[in-house]
Amino acid sequence: MTTDVVIVGGGPNGLLLACELALSGVRPVVLERLPAPSTTPKANGLVGRVVQALDYRGLHETFSGSSDRPRPVPFFQFGALYLDMSTMDGHSLYALPVPQRRMEELLEKRALELGVEIRREHKVVEVSQDADRVALDVRGPDGLYRLTAKFAVGADGARSVVRKRSGIGFPGFTDEGFTTRMAQVAIAAPVAKDNGQLDVPGWGTLHPATFTRTEHGVFAFGMFQPGVYRVAVIEWGRSPLGDSTEMPLEELREATARVLGSPLPVSELPAEHPKLSTRAATGMNSRLADRYRKGRVLLVGDAAHVQSGVGGPGLNLGLQDSLNLGWKLAAEVHGWAPDGLLDSYQGERRPVGERVIMHSRAQTALLSGGPNITALRQVFDELLRDRNNVRHISDLMSGADTHYDMRGSTHPMTGRWMPDLPLGPTRVAEVMRSGRPVLLVLADRADLVDAAAGWSARVDVVTATTAAPPADAALIRPDGYVAWAGGPADGLRQALRTWFGEPA
Repeated sequence: MTTDVVIVGGGPNGLLLACELALSGVRPVVLERLPAPSTTPKANGLVGRVVQALDYRGLHETFSGSSDRPRPVPFFQFGALYLDMSTMDGHSLYALPVPQRRMEELLEKRALELGVEIRREHKVVEVSQDADRVALDVRGPDGLYRLTAKFAVGADGARSVVRKRSGIGFPGFTDEGFTTRMAQVAIAAPVAKDNGQLDVPGWGTLHPATFTRTEHGVFAFGMFQPGVYRVAVIEWGRSPLGDSTEMPLEELREATARVLGSPLPVSELPAEHPKLSTRAATGMNSRLADRYRKGRVLLVGDAAHVQSGVGGPGLNLGLQDSLNLGWKLAAEVHGWAPDGLLDSYQGERRPVGERVIMHSRAQTALLSGGPNITALRQVFDELLRDRNNVRHISDLMSGADTHYDMRGSTHPMTGRWMPDLPLGPTRVAEVMRSGRPVLLVLADRADLVDAAAGWSARVDVVTATTAAPPADAALIRPDGYVAWAGGPADGLRQALRTWFGEPA
């Protein structure tokens, strides 16, 4: 069988990429080795620019269950240090609590509605390619078969078969100086409070979605349903443990007592709640693929980068990989992609991955034990009382400091995220829902509308008004970043050719 694109991995990154391709008229095949979404506790939510990016696809309402638009959070943490943004206007550190399993269920439903073919219990065992195609040997329920495609995308996680079989390096290191234990458990009153907080005897009040660092380790938790908690305990310098998918709860209780100095009364979930497995893991990988593209093979998400989960950077990074790649890969499949468009995926996203690994390593260091780290944290705590430093860290964690090199326009908006401006009865997020590029004209510039006429098959032209427009017009790529803003019509035509090919 031959198809245009095969996506290996049916997690959030692979499923979102499948949806993006389908919106652009490409019907990929998704291969997933598991029969159903994993029950292993993973991400507990989304943090950063990705929350806005999903709103630009209409997915924020689906994920949140609310019609309210995203709002930045007033408080967060950097390496378990308090980050107060309550008096800052216009910061971009958004958060959306939603378990990864639920994300996968919702994205799979959307992908199926868009006509994507998803094959569960299909495991890729070999990958090869030549100048014209990629061949994947796949083991499915009915045996081994070969699937060929114009392109293959590895979204198959940190141990990516696609990456390994394609000969793409994954340099970095594994920090084995600590042990992490995670579980989804029940915690009863009086320790568990109605507002999601925990009142731990001998310790005091602990707040959800925060990290509590002691000289012995780190404790973190979140509540997604009353009485149902995700708990993570990190210990420094403990004896290494082999990876395991099951762990006695008594082990979690003992680890919590060592870290907090007080036991936590966790218990198995009641039968009416779906039980998620627990796990014990030693160490933390921090690695970045040496390339995101090799010929007709590309990587997204954890297949391209892995890092500490402190601060929730993983899906902010991986899902935006998919948003960046989707429309570019579709353009290549359809045959109108300008030279270098697909290569720009690596050029834009790998430097972002480098910055995420940098700040996740810094946060891991700040969480470590010992008096020297305690002193370092005191210095950082003083620095984070300065609003400029808080904004810098906020932009770093959210990805708001991302600035792509678009060339051809000197306007300060170019290369940056398009803000969600109000546009009369609508807003920018709503005009981006189709997944197509948009030329947003905010001034009386008929010359700009005329200049884009030759690209009407690929680019939507929207004329609107907004208070204090930041530019006469903005050419917005499907991933939400501005390819061109303001200026003469000739500059717009050049940007249209650079990103969306010759006129149709």
